[in-house]
Amino acid sequence: RALCAGGAGVAVVEAGGGQELEVFPADRKDSGLFYEHLQALQAAWGRPEVIVVGLGPGSYAGVRIAIATAIGLKAAWGARLLGLPSICALNHEEYVASGDARRNSFFFAHVVRGDCVQGPTLATADEVREKLREWQHLPRIAPLPLPQFEDITVEHPSALRLAELALTVESGDAETLAPIYFREPYITTSRK
Repeated sequence: RALCAGGAGVAVVEAGGGQELEVFPADRKDSGLFYEHLQALQAAWGRPEVIVVGLGPGSYAGVRIAIATAIGLKAAWGARLLGLPSICALNHEEYVASGDARRNSFFFAHVVRGDCVQGPTLATADEVREKLREWQHLPRIAPLPLPQFEDITVEHPSALRLAELALTVESGDAETLAPIYFREPYITTSRK
């Protein structure tokens, strides 16, 4: 049994085929729903053998909250802990994922069967356009609208898909997990 804790969804998947997915708004004001749904799944399904968490790229705070929660659950439940890139959790066999990396930059990745075979890599808009032309035969997906690029479908990573991927990973147990960030957070000092 694998439990996925992350983003705007939590899921449980059993190797025998049972599954449950809880999706909720990803707004900051709704972050308490994450823990409510997580608690409900644990009460209904019991303790998992594997906990998987999406490492991003994604919301700075959201990814960090999911990672901290997964580490806490590993300590409390003694489950194996895995971290996987969130962009690997789309329901396609092969695709190109792109997204806004802020400060006039973007990211792209080429994903095949739940594995990043290239990226995620920080890129300029022109570099992303070139990659999209190179992989024009593949679905091109972004977690949020990207009006500067053509033929991009908006699709969110699936907690259910991430939990399914975790069941295919036979080894490994993360002691620490690092979010996928492309650069250090932009923090300024206060003017006093």
